[in-house]
Amino acid sequence: MLDELIKRYPILERVREDIDVVYGILERCYENGGKLLIAGNGGSAADAEHIVGELMKGFVKRRPVTEEMKEALEKADPVRGKELSEKLQGGLPAIALVDHAALSTAFANDVDGMLSYAQQVNGYGKPGDVFLGISTSGNAENVMYAAVTAKAKGMKVVGLTGKDGGKLAGIADAAVIVPEMETYKIQELHLPVYHALCLMLEHRFYEQ
Repeated sequence: MLDELIKRYPILERVREDIDVVYGILERCYENGGKLLIAGNGGSAADAEHIVGELMKGFVKRRPVTEEMKEALEKADPVRGKELSEKLQGGLPAIALVDHAALSTAFANDVDGMLSYAQQVNGYGKPGDVFLGISTSGNAENVMYAAVTAKAKGMKVVGLTGKDGGKLAGIADAAVIVPEMETYKIQELHLPVYHALCLMLEHRFYEQ
């Protein structure tokens, strides 16, 4: 999959090893029953939601539920359970921290909006989980506060950035710093990178 990615986006050859390292961190997280928390701002917030969409349902594979789950669903409700067993798909647990308007606005009003992502990491995060910070400059302060909180919680931190990687690359366990300087060009390369990561994870954890 990385070969195909590099063939389509030759500029990413420079960060091939970094993508592979980030993949390894995510693979170990899911092998051990962990989850992924993702945060970013603006277009990167949309990317956070996009990644969740690819991980939490079928991307290119069907991801049928296990036979054990099918039996449990039909035992819980013979009618609805049968439909659920046919339509539910396997998911790799991922949460976009950008989606929780009531929590974020309440925390911004009552405490400090810059720390909203950090508060969610504090609430959701557990050792073995991974925090993915997306920042084109690597210097988004709300993402940095979340990264620091993740480290304190015993989580791994990975970054998806551009330019020189910024502060996020300095704190992250691994970072993919795409080789562009302008925001829109960085974002254009972020998408194929995280699509490749999602494809690799789906291939690893789902047979069909």
